[in-house]
Amino acid sequence: MTPENVSSTSKTCQTCGSRLSENATRCLVCGRTFTPAATKKTETSPVQNPKLPELKVSLPAAIALIVLILGLGAALIFVILQTTGRVTTPTATPTVTNTPTLTLTPTATLEPTLGPTPTPVPPREYVVKEGDLCSSIALSFGVSIQSIASLNGLPPDCGILYPNTTLKIPWPTPTPTALPTATLSAAEATQQACGTVPYQVTENDTLSSISANYNISIESIKTFNGLTSDTVWVGMNLSLPLCERMPTQGPTPTATLLPPYPAASLLLPEDGAVFTNVNESITLQWSSVGTLLEGEAYAVTIEDVTTGGANRLTSYTRETKLTIPSTLRPLDNTFHIYRWSVVAVRQTGTTADGQAEYTPHGTLSQFRVFGWSGAGGAVIPTP
Repeated sequence: MTPENVSSTSKTCQTCGSRLSENATRCLVCGRTFTPAATKKTETSPVQNPKLPELKVSLPAAIALIVLILGLGAALIFVILQTTGRVTTPTATPTVTNTPTLTLTPTATLEPTLGPTPTPVPPREYVVKEGDLCSSIALSFGVSIQSIASLNGLPPDCGILYPNTTLKIPWPTPTPTALPTATLSAAEATQQACGTVPYQVTENDTLSSISANYNISIESIKTFNGLTSDTVWVGMNLSLPLCERMPTQGPTPTATLLPPYPAASLLLPEDGAVFTNVNESITLQWSSVGTLLEGEAYAVTIEDVTTGGANRLTSYTRETKLTIPSTLRPLDNTFHIYRWSVVAVRQTGTTADGQAEYTPHGTLSQFRVFGWSGAGGAVIPTP
């Protein structure tokens, strides 16, 4: 018996296990009904690309992601450049921080107001006389030999002078002095200008012998040096106040000579002062150089510079002030410049007409100048 060929297109009943044809709708054994299978249709459809996945992120996350990507890219570029040698890694060098120093700001100093400057005047002319020397001419005019030689083109020692030769004499350079704030009294002026003599005590010296030699009282020496007793010792330094000398009442016990007086300090008028009234009374004032003895005085020399020294006067007084005589007042319509100085003098004799003769016994003071306008309202030059 030949076995039945089993169709390759058969199906099995799920209830009884009978084999049925593929198109059977009902099982003949158990009676189960089959639903016909849907016919598969083969349709040709266009090929579609696969859809990419969608990624949704927030804005801050997107910014952070961009920054991260840029940082990674920069790091990658840096590593590539470093490997090629184009970029080197900087070495950190410690920086020394300086400690701030306190700087003091200087306080602005006010510039002092300068006083009036004397108007420059042309040099004086002097005709050489028989027997004149440069030294004597310089001494009489109060200037140096070198200044005369330089102004006249002469050798430094001034050489030989010939009579009737005209020399140009320069004016002494006035030295500015401190301006007084007010007129000093005689006691204040004396105390301010009290000259002293340094003295060192030697063997056998006593305070009374020093007092007798210098004609200064013991109390004055003690007060001036701050001594509380009359005891002195060898090598002790003292300052003897010449302004405390006592009037001479007899011969000095010893032959010790008193030193000359110091230079007086000129007080008024101020250096470079200008007076505009010809009838104005001008008083000169200076400080005392000490107590003047019998026969001693001050020699005050006043000279009209504008007239070339023709109007010149020397007056003697024992006071520390002098009013300019009317004979020196300017009478023409010009502006006059005056120069004055003071020196202590001592009487050495008497002239035939009974006038006292004096010789300098002190240091000549500094010169001062002032201006005085003449009659008729002269134009005053700017100092």
